Amino acid sequence: MRVLLVEDEKPLAEMIRRGLINEGFVVDVAHDGISGQWLATENPYDVIVLDIMLPGRNGYNVLRNLRELKVWAPTLMLTAKDGDYDQTDAFDLGADDYLTKPFSFMVLVARLRALVRRGAPARPVSLQVGDLRLDPNRRIVTRAGERITLTAREFALLQFLMRHPEVVLSKAEILDNVWDPHFDGSDNIVEVYVGYLRRKVDAAFGVTSLETVRGMGYRLMPVSVPETD
Repeated sequence: MRVLLVEDEKPLAEMIRRGLINEGFVVDVAHDGISGQWLATENPYDVIVLDIMLPGRNGYNVLRNLRELKVWAPTLMLTAKDGDYDQTDAFDLGADDYLTKPFSFMVLVARLRALVRRGAPARPVSLQVGDLRLDPNRRIVTRAGERITLTAREFALLQFLMRHPEVVLSKAEILDNVWDPHFDGSDNIVEVYVGYLRRKVDAAFGVTSLETVRGMGYRLMPVSVPETD
């Protein structure tokens, strides 16, 4: 089993490398994001261990670029960052697992073996509802081929709606899945952001795809911008 380890802390990288070799892995090591990305594109790996805080190019950008290049090797993000948004960003970009420092080496090995067993099937590049498309890896949204600029929260809300097309989602469900679990403000914030989205993905194109179901919530319907002569 061939592993690519991208970690800038050289003593830690060497400790992991030696341990993985003792567990039967073949290990390549890079100490910065640029060389790590190059190795990942030039060689077939069974699994990649990728730090987030890297010199040259951070782990988020490396992972995003690899997925755009259709490098689907299972990837475990290894980092000292442990916030909810950090993990969400990593998974949205195509990570398969996430381990925070300090960590148990045996847990790392177990997770890597599990990722190798799972393999690397090709992944869908984007979500589509009608002519509205969202690419979670590149963080790009388009309607009828025209790019739409969204804030991070608007993007997260639209992504959640697009994962459940034609399903009525309550404000509570949206808050639980799009906002921080500790958010204690009014659920009217959902209505505010739905309004922001409507202006950008519907009104700007003369369509209505994001519907309000009175007393129940919101749903995203598959519609397309009418063709013009």
